[in-house]
Amino acid sequence: MLQFPIYIKSIRTLSTLGSTSLEIWNAYLQKDLPYIEYVSYDEKKVVVSPLQEKHNEELIILANSDSKYRTLDRSVLMSLYTARNAFEDSGWQKGTSFGVNIGSSRGATSLFEKYHREFVKENYVATLTSPTTTLGNISSWIGHDLSSKGVTISHSIACSTGLHSILNAVAWLQSGLATHFIAGASEAPLTSFTIEQMRALKIYTQHLDVKYPCRALDLTKSTNQMFLGEAAVMVCLQKQKDSDINFAITGVGYATEVLQHNISISKSAQCFQDSMRMALQGHNLDSVDGIVMHAPGTIKGDLSEYNAIVEVFSGSEIPLLTSNKWKIGHSFASSGLMSLELACLILEYQVWIDTPTKSFLDIFRKDMNDINKLIVNAVGFGGNAVSIVVEKLS
Repeated sequence: MLQFPIYIKSIRTLSTLGSTSLEIWNAYLQKDLPYIEYVSYDEKKVVVSPLQEKHNEELIILANSDSKYRTLDRSVLMSLYTARNAFEDSGWQKGTSFGVNIGSSRGATSLFEKYHREFVKENYVATLTSPTTTLGNISSWIGHDLSSKGVTISHSIACSTGLHSILNAVAWLQSGLATHFIAGASEAPLTSFTIEQMRALKIYTQHLDVKYPCRALDLTKSTNQMFLGEAAVMVCLQKQKDSDINFAITGVGYATEVLQHNISISKSAQCFQDSMRMALQGHNLDSVDGIVMHAPGTIKGDLSEYNAIVEVFSGSEIPLLTSNKWKIGHSFASSGLMSLELACLILEYQVWIDTPTKSFLDIFRKDMNDINKLIVNAVGFGGNAVSIVVEKLS
């Protein structure tokens, strides 16, 4: 049986919001401002949420800092950049034994598409095509860069990949096979082919030149309104509680939907019901102050998760609900960990960050300045749901 807590030593992200805790929090305080740009892919105008230009420049500097890094995909460079920051914040020493598990939904997206175009056009494959596009190269390069002596693994479970990294880290830490672990995810999906895949599913927003292209948690919307963003997230976890640690994971849950379709989940998201109930074992429902939902802005995705929450909290008051995808888009594998970062920021600053496009009112059952325990949800294609309980330490 799992024994909690597992302590969050540090968490760092790289996204359109920035790369430091303070600038990211200040971005979230801009409560009505989505961080979006309008670009054209194959002469089609779409909305995306890209990195800031200053961070693009820093990634170029990183790539040029070592000849081996010049051939790496953007998703790997984003991981390296973010892992270095998280590792520095952790105070861990290079060369010590810590595990690494970095996931990605699409992996080396830009490089794979580039190499495939070359092959189709010229029947030619570059020498480093395979090693630089394998999923495992993201974790391997981080392990190399930080001189890890622990296990280095990768995985891909669509949009719940990042939170599955947390599950894996918890398992390794609680088994005693590791004492320190970096769990993370990286996604750089802003390419024409990836966006076209989402358009083919008819889930990419067509609401352009409006204030909110993605109306996450608007349960009255009549069209899907998801858009993509890019992000990398790294979380340093350990079993030992240090004096400077402020947050702890006190429950994890997971479940898989019985599928009726390749991408669908049931009307009341049974997978989310099961994952939340598992994560909440040993917790009083009334102790949960809020939920950072997956809620990508799709009609069925938002509504089914909401229905699941209503089922789980039946007989108790529903916690505060929010989502950040209206603001930063959906970053696939990284999205759940971006939500975990938001949860930690809310716990730290004791300010609830709401969703302006929400079509219902929360029932506030606690003082807004007394936020101690939150749930973070994520789900991927195939109905693979994960729920994490995170708490503020006194």
